[in-house]
Amino acid sequence: MADWTGSDLAEIGAAEELALRSERPDGTLRAPVTMWVVRSGDRVYVRSVKGTGGPWYRGTQSRRQGHIEAGGVDRDVAFREADPGEYTDVDAAYRDKYGRYTTIIDNVLTDRARDSTLRLEPR
Repeated sequence: MADWTGSDLAEIGAAEELALRSERPDGTLRAPVTMWVVRSGDRVYVRSVKGTGGPWYRGTQSRRQGHIEAGGVDRDVAFREADPGEYTDVDAAYRDKYGRYTTIIDNVLTDRARDSTLRLEPR
C-alpha cells in the first residue's frame, strides 16, 4: 500500500466533493458518483447516506478498488472498511467540513451511514 502525499491530503481535504468510480468484477470502471469526502489525519474517508445498502457502496464491494478524482488529485484507490474506532474522528471531520449544511449533515452521522465508512487508500 502506498501512502497519500501531503499535497494529495491537502487537496482532497479541501475539495468540496469527490468523484468515485468503483471497479466492476471485469475490471471496468462504473460511472462516477459524486459525494462528500473528509480527511482525518493522514487518512481519507467516504460514507454512504444509504448505508451498506446504497448502490455505490455495494459497487465498491466486488473488487474493493476503483478510482477517485478530487481537488486535482486523480488516483487509483483501494476501498477499506473503516474500523468502528475511527468513526468518532470521521464524524468530527464531517461536522467540521460540512456542518454549514445543517439540513443535510445529520444524514452522514447516522449509525447506518457510519456502518458504510470506507477508508480510501492509494494504490
